[in-house]
Amino acid sequence: MTLARRCLSAILALSLTMPFATPVAAQREADPLAAVDPFIGTGGQGHTFPGAVAPFGMVQLSPDTDTSCVVRDCYAHAAGYVYDDPTIQGFSHTHFSGAGHSDLGDFLLMPATGTEVKLEPGDPKQPGSGYRSRFSHRSEQATPGYYSVQLDDARVRAELTAGTRVGVHRYTFRSGDEAHLILDLRSGLYNYPGKTLWSSLRLRPDGTITGSRQTRGWAPDRQLFFAMRFSRAITNHAFVSTEADVTYKGFQGPGRGSDRVMERAGRALVGRFDFGKLDKPLEVTVAISSVDEDGAIANLQAEGGGFDAVRKATTAAWKQALGVLDVDGDASMRKNVMTALYHSLLAPSVTSDVDGRWRGPDNQVHRAEGYTQRSTFSLWDTFRAEHPLLTLVQPAEVNGQIIRSLLASQQYSPDGILPVWQFQGRETWTMIGYHAVPVIADAYLKGIRGFDATQALAAMIKSATYAPYGGLADLPVLHYIAIDREPEAASKTVEYAYDDWTIAQMARAMKRDDVATWFDARSGYWRNTFDPKTGFVRARKADGSFREPFDPTAINYGSDYTEGNAWQYSWFVPQDQAALFEAMGGDQAAVTKLDQMFDFDNSKLDYSHAEDIAGLIGQYIHGNEPSHHVAYLYDHAGAPWRTQYRLTQIVNSQYKPTPDGLAGNDDLGQMSAWLVFTALGFYPVTPGSLEYAIGRPFLRRAALDLPNGKRFTVVADNLGVSRPYVGAVMLNGKPLERSYLTHDEIMAGGELRFAMSAEPNYKWATDRHARPFSASVKR
Repeated sequence: MTLARRCLSAILALSLTMPFATPVAAQREADPLAAVDPFIGTGGQGHTFPGAVAPFGMVQLSPDTDTSCVVRDCYAHAAGYVYDDPTIQGFSHTHFSGAGHSDLGDFLLMPATGTEVKLEPGDPKQPGSGYRSRFSHRSEQATPGYYSVQLDDARVRAELTAGTRVGVHRYTFRSGDEAHLILDLRSGLYNYPGKTLWSSLRLRPDGTITGSRQTRGWAPDRQLFFAMRFSRAITNHAFVSTEADVTYKGFQGPGRGSDRVMERAGRALVGRFDFGKLDKPLEVTVAISSVDEDGAIANLQAEGGGFDAVRKATTAAWKQALGVLDVDGDASMRKNVMTALYHSLLAPSVTSDVDGRWRGPDNQVHRAEGYTQRSTFSLWDTFRAEHPLLTLVQPAEVNGQIIRSLLASQQYSPDGILPVWQFQGRETWTMIGYHAVPVIADAYLKGIRGFDATQALAAMIKSATYAPYGGLADLPVLHYIAIDREPEAASKTVEYAYDDWTIAQMARAMKRDDVATWFDARSGYWRNTFDPKTGFVRARKADGSFREPFDPTAINYGSDYTEGNAWQYSWFVPQDQAALFEAMGGDQAAVTKLDQMFDFDNSKLDYSHAEDIAGLIGQYIHGNEPSHHVAYLYDHAGAPWRTQYRLTQIVNSQYKPTPDGLAGNDDLGQMSAWLVFTALGFYPVTPGSLEYAIGRPFLRRAALDLPNGKRFTVVADNLGVSRPYVGAVMLNGKPLERSYLTHDEIMAGGELRFAMSAEPNYKWATDRHARPFSASVKR
């Protein structure tokens, strides 16, 4: 690419010595919820949901547009809702936000009217064939903690809100209509024959409905319980099994009497509740628990008060959570960034009941003493930016609870290692690495406490040395993972090396030099999978040879790399990018290779077989995590203006304030956390280093209220489409001549000010010691 193309407009160039503008007066958005659009990411491959949820809430109450998919076909419906679908099947209480895999969708409720109530969802192509209903996006409304829609076929206005452990429905029926409610325990996400192992329904004497669901989906043998109360007494009900394998209480057996029983259990249950003609909206409050029905009842009692009370409390919680960031920029960027912050605060979700009980990875019930147990850990994704963001926008207590939750899961894990990809306390063993390790180390090094550091370090070492996991038995012998013994070996070798480096950092801070020396050595094992002849990280066999044939563009599941290829994974040495660049031939060689990656011609490549490969810019894949730090690596090569150029390219093409506004899966907040950091002007390339690489800001002003009570403000003078480059940077009124910030500098509060320019500043932050962290570079 020529220099002329890199620069947007030489005619509009500003002087690199331009003075900084006068300070911008602090202004605070009156309602931080106003800029949030929960529909962003509900189309395309974003896999987000628009429904109601509290910050880190156990309940995610949201519409499901179709749950009829089978296994691999479920990818598009991983969050239950797809913006382009014409019907809503119902409203279920558990969802992932942006995952690349589907599950949950538990306890689906749907209102119905009329004298004939259908108990099957029906065909979305045949209106009236079941209880599902058509709807229009014109009638939808979503804001943090609230969702509403008009169900056209049912002729019902549906409203949803959620507390931490409850979801509340409000259904407004048309005057004169017979009101019914369907509870479908068969419905769920990632369906296939035999997924539901068992389920139950019970009508208690006080009118409370309780029940359970046991499934073998993404997580094996998952148990979930619920308790449900109505604002109006039911006039009639039916508990129906659509399979023969069922047990009854309340009458003599199938075929004798009606379905109006007090308790029923089986693999395929549907409940119908009748309310007659209503003169005011019907409210339904549902609590869940992974422990038992009593736990669900206790959760229900803890967050009572009805729809309006729960909505008010959750709105207040969201205003507090989102109010830590005040942004000023054009409307679309503000919406993108504030929605990204919202999506970053949905997980890890609460999993313990109000009494502290929770179900662990051993499928036994435990009690969290003095803290709230959390789950939904998509760690291969979220260690990169999501968890570092939480250390800046959430209280230290919350981050400490996250670490305690990881440690408690390790304590009760049958394998004795930290979570890999866990939800509702159950391990899925999805993705690679032991990335709970950098989450713990980064938090500890940032001064977050509230957990036993000695216990934490022991758990980290256990996870890094557990021989049966991911080829680790070979690591002490070969010093790399062998592809003829373990799939995706090239990716595992480099990811383990980074995780090991973070263990060394934490051990050294704890004066455990013996452990630090051990894992420092292991952190250099990435070298054993780097091929100097091709300049790529490659898979190596046990005999020491690289696997042939080699195609750096090839992407196949279970091959040499994890959800990527050599182009993406050859940059994953965040602990020592300087050493990697030296192995590549030096800074200029690294810059050239980075440019080749972004400018690669993909016109003859077909990646349609790989679900997670989206958001391509050459061989840079923003829709998946291995690429997320790559644009910042020009900083490490002394060419920060190239980072600025690439960030402009990425943000402009990968994010927009529309349902298809995320290029790929949000992955429990990682895609969103990337944007929050990048919009502010810096990014944690190496969690555990206590540094952030400086990019370029995308907001005119942003003020971050820190957990310690201080405020860090970022100002971008002369920001505009024609000025995408950084001319100069000042920190607290003094010139900043390096392309990184320290964590302490941010936590101290103050102001980071950018002077934006039409042309690059080729002299800023080029010195070797002005670049972000690399372990081999001594400052």
